[in-house]
Formats: sequence, structure tokens, C-alpha cells
Amino acid sequence: MQIVVTARHGHLSAEHQTQIEAKVGKLLHYFSRVESINVTVNLEHQHGPKDVEIQLNAEHKHDFVAKDSDVDIFVGLDKALAKMEHQIRKYKEKIQDHRRAPAAGDIIGNP
Repeated sequence: MQIVVTARHGHLSAEHQTQIEAKVGKLLHYFSRVESINVTVNLEHQHGPKDVEIQLNAEHKHDFVAKDSDVDIFVGLDKALAKMEHQIRKYKEKIQDHRRAPAAGDIIGNP
């Protein structure tokens, strides 16, 4: 599993990059089949909101994207992480519901 942190129109310090990698690495608790995570921080506006985009590439061609912006990079990152967690949970529920066979009592017409 690979985590790549990039910055557009600016530079992130090594400390900020390691903090971002640590926060994004927690997504593995929700979904273990992750191949790569790309985090892009857009620092175009020095005093305005910074855009944070997270792209998660999972096995079997499942890609998730979450974007958010805030004046503070880490607040924007937290918001984008919350969106990503929601997408992953929704996807996992969809997978688990489709695989589950109905209980014998749930089938219509069974005495």
C-alpha cells in the first residue's frame, strides 16, 4: 500500500507530509484492500481556502474520491476524510447486503 502526498502551487514541510500520511493511513481500518492513496493539497491561494483531494484506489477497480477546502489544511483534510469514510462504509454495506442470502423465514411462501 502506497500513500503519496503532493502539493500544488506551493510546498508542504516534511512534518506536514508525515502528519497527513498518518491521518490518511487510518483509512485502512475501514477498508483493508487499498492499493494506493493519493492526497493532493492545492496551496494556490496563500490566505484563502486550501483544497484537499483524496483519491483512494482499491482492488478490483474501486476508486473513491473526496474533496474539501478550508483555510486550515488539516481541517480540510479532516472533512475530506469524513467524506471518504462515508463512501467506504456505504460501499461495504452494499457489498455485504448483496452477498447475504435471505434467512429461511424471510422467503415469501415458506410455511
